[in-house]
Amino acid sequence: MYPNIELELREYMPSKIDLLLTLFDKSLRVVAGVAYESRLSPAKKMVGGVLLDEKERRHSAGLMRVNHVGEVCAQALYQSQGYFSQNKEIQQRFILAGKEEEDHLAWTAGRIRELGSHLSVLNPLWYAGAFTLGAVAAKSGDATSLGFVVETERQVEAHLNSHLTSLPVNDVKSRAIVEQMRNEEIEHGAEAQSLGAAELPVPVKKLMTGMAKVMTTVAYYI
Repeated sequence: MYPNIELELREYMPSKIDLLLTLFDKSLRVVAGVAYESRLSPAKKMVGGVLLDEKERRHSAGLMRVNHVGEVCAQALYQSQGYFSQNKEIQQRFILAGKEEEDHLAWTAGRIRELGSHLSVLNPLWYAGAFTLGAVAAKSGDATSLGFVVETERQVEAHLNSHLTSLPVNDVKSRAIVEQMRNEEIEHGAEAQSLGAAELPVPVKKLMTGMAKVMTTVAYYI
């Protein structure tokens, strides 16, 4: 994880103006597909495997594009939830989680390019929609906002598990990235739960599932 960043956050909490400026800068970078990894991608540690045929390459690229869109949405969610939260500790946790998730954004983007494919052209739309959802969750109170994180991470975990089943066995690089992402998403959900997350109503969970289904289906191709 990021002990140095966590220490910095405890010692310094940016003002609302600083947060707004940071939010604007990050939103532009996320939508433009610019992300910087602070940790080496798990894919770069992998050796072996065989070349993918064209069908496998397209399938892996589609799945990794879905994962990249998920990280675009994660950035938007954490940024909006952190900005609109009135609780300093929760603001700090959202900032830290967003920094961790930026690695995922960079890893998935890098792998998509290695596979010779493209990022989703609808990233601005995905970002805007997720930012709005995050703002609504934050305005509903910190417990609800944290509950939204818990449910989101629960669905993301299931989604990444399905990708590990679907990805070509010989695509060791994509699989390494997805496995690392899954482990860290589980940690984020558990942390949100420990901070006092409320259980979301069943209709809200079903709505989130339906929206995620639309996103993953469209992002696989576009």
